[in-house]
Amino acid sequence: MGKVYVNPEQLESKDYDFIVVGAGNAGGVVAARLAENPSFKVLVIEAGLSDKAEDSEALRIPLLAGRTVGTPFDWNYTTTPQPGLDGRAIPFPRGFVVGGCSNTNNLVYIRGPAEDFDRIANVSGDSGWSWANMGLYRQKNERHVRPWNNRDDTADFDPAAHGYGPLQTSLPAGPNELDRRVIETTKQLPELFPFKRDLNSGDCLGVGWLHKTIGDGARSSSSTAFLNPALQERDNIDLLIHAQVTRLLPNKPGSLDIRTVELAQTKDGPTCTLSARKEVILCAGAIGTPQILQLSGIGPKDVLRRARIPQIVDLPDVGQHLQDQLILFYQWRVNEPTLSSFLRDPANVGAAMAEYASSKTGFAAGAPFYNTIAFLRAPADELLGVNDPAAGPNSAHFVLSFINTFLPNPGQPAPTEGEWISIAVVLESPMSSGSVNIKTASAFDHPDIDPGYLSSKHPFDMATMIAAFRTIQKFFSAPAWEGYFVGPADEVAPLTSDAAIESFVRKYATTIKHPVATARISRAGDTGGVVGADLLVKNVQGLRVVDASVMPFASAGFPQAQVYMIAERAAAMVREKWD
Repeated sequence: MGKVYVNPEQLESKDYDFIVVGAGNAGGVVAARLAENPSFKVLVIEAGLSDKAEDSEALRIPLLAGRTVGTPFDWNYTTTPQPGLDGRAIPFPRGFVVGGCSNTNNLVYIRGPAEDFDRIANVSGDSGWSWANMGLYRQKNERHVRPWNNRDDTADFDPAAHGYGPLQTSLPAGPNELDRRVIETTKQLPELFPFKRDLNSGDCLGVGWLHKTIGDGARSSSSTAFLNPALQERDNIDLLIHAQVTRLLPNKPGSLDIRTVELAQTKDGPTCTLSARKEVILCAGAIGTPQILQLSGIGPKDVLRRARIPQIVDLPDVGQHLQDQLILFYQWRVNEPTLSSFLRDPANVGAAMAEYASSKTGFAAGAPFYNTIAFLRAPADELLGVNDPAAGPNSAHFVLSFINTFLPNPGQPAPTEGEWISIAVVLESPMSSGSVNIKTASAFDHPDIDPGYLSSKHPFDMATMIAAFRTIQKFFSAPAWEGYFVGPADEVAPLTSDAAIESFVRKYATTIKHPVATARISRAGDTGGVVGADLLVKNVQGLRVVDASVMPFASAGFPQAQVYMIAERAAAMVREKWD
């Protein structure tokens, strides 16, 4: 059926209707959906590794989710030094593999509030992006399945919030003592922390169960659910890996018809070109997409001038408005068993991996560290004099995620004894933003990635991080937590003032890996933005962008789920145009 190539010279045909650049979260969906029309010929180009490469078990085994940071499956980007993080330059992981970040992330599938999509509809002028009108694409993309132990979870989710698609999502195999107390708190403090039965319903302000992209005891991703089945079942789709798109070219000199891609396998190696009869569809992500556009002469004049690239289209927003979300961990020692002592004994982990190897069941078949999560808003007084950056009153400013062991921040020492829990704080709706800009004319040189975290121009962001810590204290004031705590970790104990909390945040906060908005959507006639409501790049022909870069603002959910929905509608748009 479809073929996988490792060298452009191997391509048996160079005659394609669509060239999809990037086999990640969005690219796998778009390519597979287009290939459903047997008259289309589709090529997917992926710079990274096969999802079946050596050591790829780390992609599939749920227990190992997130462990590919810094490995060959990671682009291994680093940000510029961040003034808001005490001058630290931090690792900025992105998936360098078929399936992209859907194969390297921490599995969370939460679509976020309906207001996020209603805001996209408003910004783009296209009501088709509204939550109500995206229902079909939610349904056809994802389906709920039971966890590996076949636990009856019917009381813990809303079937109406899930569909019949190939992507599998599931709930935890079994609640733990921490989860029990979290849910009990929603009953004792319902006005502050309401329980939400299903966080994928579009109403996710409150506390609920985490849905994860796990099915049949393994990660479910863009490649396992969409691209690989298409390659196995259809002869009109091909995949080329280990090939990096170096720039996009006009089909004819002087033309703004951009349907040709130039690619290479090494910085100094030969290049070749391929042209699409219908469209080139950029799905290279919030870092790769603006980089390729700028390398092609599409972007801000000053950025292109510094890289000595002739400008062919003046689109000042390409690579600008980057928004990302920070994550930070606080830890407490507790009286009840957690996973802390279990994980300290290598024999336990070894036994779990052995069970998984034999039956894809047991501890390693789930992601047991985090089962519950809270989407919450900062107190009203934190917003005085500030335009609310969230999409609406039912959208979160921050997240608390409840973790059943000690999870250290980068550079923070972990204890060698005792039972521990951690609370992750995520800044969901930041006001700060930054940029992704090329430094040279080579696609093999990483761009400058400057998320602009905790900018002094936007004190709301730090105020929200402080408010989040104060909210944890309110959460733990519920009767459900009586007798549970021994005490906070050594570095958490002194956090009694706003200044101390701020210092801790700046010392330890890092990326949760959710970059968006570097090729953001806008109305067709607007001078700002990079793509119109149809995701076609402005002022050129034949070029469309489908990935997290088109999202205009940081998601108040988890962008993986939102990108899947965007990709489904984008594929439908393309098919409607060309079928």
